[in-house]
Amino acid sequence: MNVESLYKDIKVKEGDVLVFACSYGPDSMALFKSLLEYRDNHNVVLVCAHVNHDKRSESTKEKIELEKYCKDNKVFFEYMKIDKYGDDNFHNEARNIRYQFFDEIVKKYNAKYLLTAHHGDDLMETILMRITRGSTLRGYSGFKKLVLMDGYCIYRPFIGLTKEELLDYCHRNRVPYAVDKSNFSDVYTRNRYRKVILPFLKNEDKNIHKKYLKFSNVLSQADLFIEEEASKAISKVIKDNKLYIDKYLEINKFLKRIILERFISSFYQDDLILINDKHMDLIDGLINSKKSNAIVNLPNDVEVVKNYNTLFIRRNPNLLSSYEIEVSKEVILPNGHKLELLNSVKGNSNNIIKLSSKEVALPLIVRTRRFGDIMAIKGGGHKKIKDIFIDSKIPINDRDLWPIVVDSLGHIVFVPGLKKSKFDKTNNEFYDIILRYE
Repeated sequence: MNVESLYKDIKVKEGDVLVFACSYGPDSMALFKSLLEYRDNHNVVLVCAHVNHDKRSESTKEKIELEKYCKDNKVFFEYMKIDKYGDDNFHNEARNIRYQFFDEIVKKYNAKYLLTAHHGDDLMETILMRITRGSTLRGYSGFKKLVLMDGYCIYRPFIGLTKEELLDYCHRNRVPYAVDKSNFSDVYTRNRYRKVILPFLKNEDKNIHKKYLKFSNVLSQADLFIEEEASKAISKVIKDNKLYIDKYLEINKFLKRIILERFISSFYQDDLILINDKHMDLIDGLINSKKSNAIVNLPNDVEVVKNYNTLFIRRNPNLLSSYEIEVSKEVILPNGHKLELLNSVKGNSNNIIKLSSKEVALPLIVRTRRFGDIMAIKGGGHKKIKDIFIDSKIPINDRDLWPIVVDSLGHIVFVPGLKKSKFDKTNNEFYDIILRYE
């Protein structure tokens, strides 16, 4: 295994930080060892990010051994333990928690890359599973070697290698690792593909993983081209987080599907894997239905709502009573609207607020109302949030999900669309935060 070749696509300079995900399994320990070799020639700083899913008795022992291995090799060790899971979809929820943790560690160290040990066998399994269950064009391509994130990249150096090659690398270099016995259980779909289908395909062609990688790359390139064409049409079809049905029905049949996927992905983001062909067909049926008002239910308590000529997405208001979300570049809200951070803006409506980071404590949080909420309003004085809703004639059913923006000290800075706080700045005053509600 040529380490320089593995990492040829990453751009680093002396002292840069590389964060890598490590479970203490053979794949991620092979990644660990290869990064130690890479560090010898490039003098980078390594940070190991480890998540304990607390599902196996061996987890604590593996954490201790991995932490010692980090200490022995002068690698920073970052750790989290998942104490509680919410819904029944363990793998999906665990993945989301992991990547949220990884994102925090990357930003903590101001790293340029997050590296994971996904390999060619993983890519084959992912593609086959998605073909079986149905997916999007992008979904059928599996996953990419390099993915651009917000301020950093996810890099998968082993995408062209097999599991067998990584095991051989570990054995030749006496790399310690532990084997998760649940990887052999037929309860999990991926394991059945791993134990039955992959050996059959590899028996047909020992380099089959390379052909799947080529297949993935071809689909990714096709997806990029189609996305360019879709972008030309999407501005006519989707506005203010609503899909206009009359405009949608005028476009090319293939682009319709792409635009619908884009519309859904803006709400689901990393959870788009939960949406399959059946869900897309339900939405298509909703669009073509003669009913003026109708609803389709999607995973995670999400609803697609048809209201005459428009379609919009929201959390099921009957199942959701509260939320609390850190404000990022764009936040899709449970009421179907969104909050976004801008660099510049025209206008000065109640949908826009300009703030100074010298006066509000970051990060900003968007949440639902709480009993006794009071805001120091622009122009002087204080007002109860309850009274703001009454004055604005907001229906009672809408008040529980209406977004309230607070700073990290709990000060209410904005009731989007309704009222601004004393923290709002004019164009002539200093401000470095612009928040818009749509």
